[in-house]
Amino acid sequence: MTTKIITRAALLLALTLVFQSLRFIIPVTPFASTFIIGSLVNACLFIAVEITGLMPAVIIAVIAPAIAYFQQLLPLPVFIVPIAAGNILLACIYHLCMKKRWVAIIFAASLKALTLYFSFAYLLRFLSLPPKVVSALLFIMNWPQFATAVAGGVLAGLIGRRLRTIRN
Repeated sequence: MTTKIITRAALLLALTLVFQSLRFIIPVTPFASTFIIGSLVNACLFIAVEITGLMPAVIIAVIAPAIAYFQQLLPLPVFIVPIAAGNILLACIYHLCMKKRWVAIIFAASLKALTLYFSFAYLLRFLSLPPKVVSALLFIMNWPQFATAVAGGVLAGLIGRRLRTIRN
């Protein structure tokens, strides 16, 4: 990895963490913040794949949910694993299919949403959480994950065009 790649990855990681922290600044409902912040974080993951490559994007995909736990955005540390897995899957699928951008975005978003939903459904069977919390978590890990990943892909496409002109 070159210094340029490491620098870009560090900036994208910092931007991802700033976006996650917006929940503490912007007074919106958790549902709205899921869409706004989720879309921005996913955009960072897509952009990371495009301008830094797969490995730095995977690092961002793992660090972001770990930091989210320490920010008390995740109720239990065990939730870091499925979220990191969903993010890694998004980055890997996008990386593999990037030449067909929209197919890659839809496919990566679909697999991320399915991974999150089914892994949370499985994990929640073993945890004694209040039914309302379980219901809310399963809802958030359902179609909103697909929507935020697609929105992140659209944002990354718009931003990526501008970045390509300054890339080198």
